[in-house]
Amino acid sequence: MAFDCYSTQRLLFLSVSGDLEKSPHSDPDSWDVLHRNRRSWVWNQFFVLEEYTGNEPLYVGKLHSDVDKGDGKVKYVLSGEGATSIFTIDENTGDIHATKRLDREAQAYYTLQAQAVDRLTNLPVEPKSEFVVKVQDINDNEPKFPDGPYLAGVPEMSPLGTMVVQVVATDADDPTYGNSARVVYSIEHGHPYFSVEPKTGVIRTALPNMDRETRDQYVLVIQAKDMVGQMGGLSGTTSVTVTLTDVNDNPPRFNYQYTVLESLLVQSVVARIKAADADIGSNAEMDYRIMDGDGPGMFNITTDEDTQEGVIMLLKPLDFETKSSFSLRIEATNRNIDSNFLSLGPFSDTTSVKVTVEDVNEPPVFSIPLSKMVVSEDAKVGTSIGRVSAHDPDNSNSPIRYSIDRNTDLERFFNVDALSGVISTAKPLDREANSVHNLTIFAIESHDPTQIGKGITLITVLDVNDNAPVFAIDYETLLCENAIPGQVIQTISAVDKDEPLSGHRFYFALAGPAAGNLNFTLRDNKDNTASILTKRGGFRRREQPVYRLPVLIVDSGSPALSSTNTLSVRVCDCDSDGVALSCGAVAYTATGLSTGALLAILGCIITLLVMVLLIVTMRRRRKEPLILEEERDIRENIVRYDDEGGGEEDTEAFDMVTLRNLNVIRDPNVRRDVTPDTPTFFHYPSASRPSYKSLPDNVVFREFIWERLKDADVDPSAPPYDSLQTYAFEGSGSVAESLSSLESLSTDSDQNYDYLSNWGPRFKKLADLYGNSDSTTVLS
Repeated sequence: MAFDCYSTQRLLFLSVSGDLEKSPHSDPDSWDVLHRNRRSWVWNQFFVLEEYTGNEPLYVGKLHSDVDKGDGKVKYVLSGEGATSIFTIDENTGDIHATKRLDREAQAYYTLQAQAVDRLTNLPVEPKSEFVVKVQDINDNEPKFPDGPYLAGVPEMSPLGTMVVQVVATDADDPTYGNSARVVYSIEHGHPYFSVEPKTGVIRTALPNMDRETRDQYVLVIQAKDMVGQMGGLSGTTSVTVTLTDVNDNPPRFNYQYTVLESLLVQSVVARIKAADADIGSNAEMDYRIMDGDGPGMFNITTDEDTQEGVIMLLKPLDFETKSSFSLRIEATNRNIDSNFLSLGPFSDTTSVKVTVEDVNEPPVFSIPLSKMVVSEDAKVGTSIGRVSAHDPDNSNSPIRYSIDRNTDLERFFNVDALSGVISTAKPLDREANSVHNLTIFAIESHDPTQIGKGITLITVLDVNDNAPVFAIDYETLLCENAIPGQVIQTISAVDKDEPLSGHRFYFALAGPAAGNLNFTLRDNKDNTASILTKRGGFRRREQPVYRLPVLIVDSGSPALSSTNTLSVRVCDCDSDGVALSCGAVAYTATGLSTGALLAILGCIITLLVMVLLIVTMRRRRKEPLILEEERDIRENIVRYDDEGGGEEDTEAFDMVTLRNLNVIRDPNVRRDVTPDTPTFFHYPSASRPSYKSLPDNVVFREFIWERLKDADVDPSAPPYDSLQTYAFEGSGSVAESLSSLESLSTDSDQNYDYLSNWGPRFKKLADLYGNSDSTTVLS
């Protein structure tokens, strides 16, 4: 069989060999029955024009099998890329149509498979074969510059035809078919400075010697057109920004004049100058130097690398009174000179810079900024030490007044004469307290007090021998009882607050009466130390536990000073190695007492015991309480008990039940010897007395106290002297929230118990506790 393929554009007949393929649904036995041999397919390559805009489906071609007899038993089937979605086939006639617009730039080829099958059995009657539908290009894409817009640079003053940059345009159309993708370049904007090559897109300079200082940037518009630039071709454009880069073709130029103040500090910037250079970057870099001028060594000039300015700096102090102006000649030279433009040189320039010094009101200046003076520490008050001098450096030569900065002389040891500058002592000096005084002296202009100069004066206090030597430390000298004669028991040294130039030299000796003692002697070691030695042995602590030696120490000053220092020597019991075991006095034991003394002591003890027994016996036999007959015989007795109670759990000392039973009615056993008048705030008959719980809250506690006081007063077994009564009582409630005993002594109490003081000595303690007297007397 054969497929006859037709195209609307042209016909291309190709002979290809195709292997017979069995359909996965075909019966292999049918091929054997037909005994068909493998045959070749003859078919056309189809072409479809892209971007077809017709209303009807575009006819692509026709498939036909020689098995098809036209009786409708053969059906044509299409599969592959775009089958049914883009390409459709008439299953009866084999006609193929495209139902959608095709874009070659999206897909240029479609590969499809054709199949002829039996309509009834769907078995293939011919093997499947592939064919290609090629989309034919039309000119529907304009050229584009994928790298645009462009930035380029070219040196200024470049010769004619210097290449600047190359632009490239691309066209999506088929470069193998027609002229749709053949592009030519042209320049639409940028004449007459630049040109472009039509085929390559290379941009070149069209004018020689373009000057960056005149114009440094150009914007070109380049066009690319397909169809080799013919009529009807599509075009695209891009911009090219061309910057002229600088070359060193301009020398520097400048001229300056400056005025500065004479108070300018050394290494300060006097002025900044800059030579005008039309170039930029490294071509504008320059070096400055001072060629000549007056005041050599007064100024220096360097280049500021960021601004290319010449920085003039001061090397020496300015003084308007000495020189009021300077003239400098400065040269600026390009650092990087292009040999191609030497003819435009020289690439340097010079200028004259005039520096004018202006006068300023300067503070006074001391003739000697640091003055050194000396004074003896025994100098009398008002002694002149030295003189400071300052002057006004200005032409006005204003008078100067002097003063001391008291922050440097807080104790005001010195004075300075305001007019003459003479420094004198104002207080006695002590070198040992302060050997050097660092004073700041102010020099103030009389006409302008804001102008203050400062000078430093160092006053050194010279030493005099005004301190006697003393022991270097507090010595603790131990002497063993078994010491032998001539034994060194202590080595002593001395110190002296004075500092003689030749150093200290001390002399030691035993002072006064101790010089001829029989116990100790002193040996001067001639090296500012001395040794204490024993003259004898057999020292005993019982006889004398401590010896005190007066040591005389004399210095070598002029006049010499001396002091007597006492050295204490303690006698100790030592072991065989000389280590002290115990020192000081020994207590006398009873074994040393005589028999008579012991008997006397024993007799005293027996007598005391007999007296104590008699007193105890008499107290026990007394049955009646002590009655005080006269008011003057009343004695106040304070009984102290060092006994800490056990709290509420301690029921041994008193009956807690009685204290807690507030409504117990006691029979008052009136004492015969004491009949106190006990007032009460509420008078109830004994039979009709209300219970405490029924009384108002602010009355309960008060009534409880009065009842207990009355009971104590009429108790015949109570002692007649004041005693401390302890009560445990818990009220039913209080607006004060607490009746703690810690607050019982508070003077803020609303109860007044001052009347207790009128009840006699027996109530003094209670009056002290609850009265308004100072609570400190109670606690003392």
